[in-house]
This record gives sequence, structure tokens and C-alpha cells, in this order.
Amino acid sequence: MQSGSITASIDLPTVADVLRWLPTFCILDCFNVTILGCGSAKPTLRHSPSAQVVNFRDNRFLVDCGEGVQVGLCRSQVPLGRIGHIFLSHLHGDHCLGLVGLISTLGLGQRTGEVVIHGPADTERIFRPLFEFFCPQLSMEVRFEAHDTQHSSVIYESANMRVTTIPLHHRVPCSGFLFEELPRPRHLLVERCRELDIPVAYYRGITLGNDWTDPASGQVVPNDLLTSPGTPGRKYAYCSDTIYAESIIPIIEGADLLYHEATYAHADVVKARQRGHSTALQAAQIAQKAHVGQLVLGHYSAQFLSAEMERPLLDEARTVFANTILANERMVVEVGESTKGQSTKDEI
Repeated sequence: MQSGSITASIDLPTVADVLRWLPTFCILDCFNVTILGCGSAKPTLRHSPSAQVVNFRDNRFLVDCGEGVQVGLCRSQVPLGRIGHIFLSHLHGDHCLGLVGLISTLGLGQRTGEVVIHGPADTERIFRPLFEFFCPQLSMEVRFEAHDTQHSSVIYESANMRVTTIPLHHRVPCSGFLFEELPRPRHLLVERCRELDIPVAYYRGITLGNDWTDPASGQVVPNDLLTSPGTPGRKYAYCSDTIYAESIIPIIEGADLLYHEATYAHADVVKARQRGHSTALQAAQIAQKAHVGQLVLGHYSAQFLSAEMERPLLDEARTVFANTILANERMVVEVGESTKGQSTKDEI
């Protein structure tokens, strides 16, 4: 062996190793939405009231909490104990009357830690007394966070995710929610860094946007010469209930996935506006103008009693926005470029 040379034995991973690691990799990158309920105010045998779970890297966020939400969570095999934040769009019963039962069940399970309920200004005034009566001596803390339904604002932020309100136009104060993955770190141009003899210890800071200053010469190398743009964050927008409102477009622009209410077909557009709702065609127009990746229709009127009766909603939406599907209970829709247009259940 020549002087100064280094040899090393490297054990490559086996297929079994890859299969064992794969679930962990999937969890760390998952971003999907599970539909628990996509009906509207009047109960039907076909659909449950509004509720869904956003799963981001195994963190579960409950969005709206209509009656039957606990059954939906069980059927979709969503662990109740993983829900730490609940987002209420507004205080109509089909979006919030499942809340007391859910909190009660969490208490019976001796849940610890904190559950945060995000909602309009009156949420705590209405629900705090109900919790005190039906759920005394809870083992966890329930905290209410009120938000302004008339202005868009950030109401939750972690190291990887941000949730922003979307002011909607309904008969009562109402907000949608934009779940946005924060931009990933910039990609390091390793060969360029090696050419400049930049120590490896500085690589992390460079991927986070720092420039490099040569300690010998004092020369500053701009970050954009050492990195390339990181992978854009994925976005999911939830918009229910609302009339047709182009004011939401700048907020949801470019979202990978949009859930938009479609209570009626466009033949009932006058009734839809009078009751503070949208038609399937209007939802598609919003999706098209906002350049979203995929549209999911939901919040169906009780008049649609079968899959065949719901089909015209899909047909009219697809005349404007082709990548549209109909929501259904237990449907799981992926958020992101690699799965755009795909779901794990049939459209109807």
C-alpha cells in the first residue's frame, strides 16, 4: 500500500435495512389530509359534518369538529392522543358541536399536556362553561386562542410549519386556514465550498442563508454563490364556509391542495349566495385563478343523497379546473408536487 493512502471497509445497506428505515423516512416527510366529514348542516346517512385531520410529519391538526368526529377519527385510525391543536373555522354547529365530546374523551383517557383550540372571538365564552360542566377535572390543559376573522394572520408556527388564517365571507365570522410548510434549507454547493477551503463546521450555517467570510483575507462570499434554492414548502388551504370571494386568492396562491366548499351546483347560485355558500363551479374558478395544484370539493348540501347525485358537482367544476376530486369520508389526500392529483380513495 502506498504511503499516505487510506482504505476503508464500507458496509452498504441491505434491502432489509432500506425497508426497515422507509417508514421513518415517510413519517418525517408526510403531509396529507384525512377527510372525517364533508357534509353540511343537515345530517344525512351519506356524510358526516365538517371535520378533517392534517398530518404533517406525524403531527396531527384537527380542522373543524362537527358531530361524529370521534367516530370518524376511529374509522380513519387517527390516534386521538396525537391531536394537540384544533382549528375551528366558525361557530355554526356542523363545524364545532363535536368538540365537547372529543375533549371529554381525551380527559377519560388521562391525556396530559396541552390542547390548544383556535377559533373566533366567542369560542372560549361558549365552550369553557361546557367543558367545566361535562369535563370537570381534566388531566390536560385546554387553552383557547382567539383570532381575528376579518384579517389574515399567523396563528401557529413551529420549526417546520406555519398556519395562517384566511378571512372568509359567511353569515357569521369565519376563517379558513392555510397550512404551509416552511421553505427547506438551501442546497449546499459542496464542490464550490471545497474550492474555497470552507471548513465543514460552517456548512450548516451556509445552508441557512449565511454568507462566508474568509478569515485570512476578509473577503465575503455571498450565500447565493455557495448554495442553490431549497425545495419550496408545500401548502394546503382549507376554505369552508364562504361565498365566492376572490379576496382569498392572494393568500392561497399556488397552494398544492385546496379544499373549497361546494354546497350547491351552479344552478342554485342565487340560493348559495343568500345562504353564504359557494357552488362547485365557483370553487373551480377560485382554484383556477389561484393556480392551485388540486381542488377537493366538499360541504355538500343534504339534497345530494347519492354518489350519482353528487357527480354533477364534479362535472361542472372540471369544466373550469380539471384536477378536481370529490371529498369523501376516510379519503386521504397527499399534499405536494410528487403526489399532486393523487388520493388514496376513489373520487366518489
